[in-house]
Amino acid sequence: MNMFRIQLLIILLVLLAALAPQAFYTVNMMQKAVLLQFKKVQRSDYEPGLYFKIPFIEEVKKFDKRTLTLDAEPERFLTKEKKFLIVDSFIMWRIEDEEKYFTTTGGDEFAAQRLLAQKVNAGLRDEFGLRTIREVVSGERREVMNILRAQANQAASELGAKVIDVRIKKIDLPDEVSDSVFDRMRSERKRVANDLRSKGAEVAEQIRADADRQRTEILASAYRKAQEIRGEGDATAAETYAGAYEENEGFFKLYRSLEAYRKTFQGYGDVMVLEPDSEFFRYFNDPMGNDRMDNGTMDEPAAAR
Repeated sequence: MNMFRIQLLIILLVLLAALAPQAFYTVNMMQKAVLLQFKKVQRSDYEPGLYFKIPFIEEVKKFDKRTLTLDAEPERFLTKEKKFLIVDSFIMWRIEDEEKYFTTTGGDEFAAQRLLAQKVNAGLRDEFGLRTIREVVSGERREVMNILRAQANQAASELGAKVIDVRIKKIDLPDEVSDSVFDRMRSERKRVANDLRSKGAEVAEQIRADADRQRTEILASAYRKAQEIRGEGDATAAETYAGAYEENEGFFKLYRSLEAYRKTFQGYGDVMVLEPDSEFFRYFNDPMGNDRMDNGTMDEPAAAR
């Protein structure tokens, strides 16, 4: 009999160990919970702690108590100007009434987010349709966000949730519109660049012409000055030669004759046709040059020039 009781006690302990996880549960400070009995809510006012439930009869559903973020897919909206914009937005929300939240959504977070996204997108479509691109991008963007937050809160309250904020991350033009805008921008930049190039070419041509004019003037001035210096040098040389000639006429005639000989007898094949008593050979016949002296200066023979 005692053995039977021991076996029964062991069986009961095993059953209790197996049922304990089904009977006890905890709710932490980052969670909200509802107690269900045959799919009906029996309790929802939970504080963090350890609780008991009837196994297989009662069920607990837990939800995230923290602020959640819904990053919606970018959507196309039509503005007042009948132009499409691609809007990327996000929603920050949290569960306020867990009982209503479970009743309306079945505790499905994705279903709640889908309903909120639909409501926000509908509000965006309405507000963008009343405004121009400039207004929604800069002028009235804060006002649009306030209206959307109020509308989203009204929809969220029906789900047992609260919208903390609605924000637009980015507003883009569709690809086809962006391409046309970029094409216009490229054309405008190209026009400006061509205008600048033509102005630059005009200025460069003016600078070139001015540089050529200055170069011509500088060269002409330098040539004139060089000619003046050369003329002054020739005059000085002539004056020097004349003075030297007057001081020693015989030496000057000898020097001229030697210069004529040097220029004439430059090659072995040179040929001259002259008379032996020609004036050209004066210093060959008489080193003093007294033979056939005249009052003129001796020149080179015609054949030797």
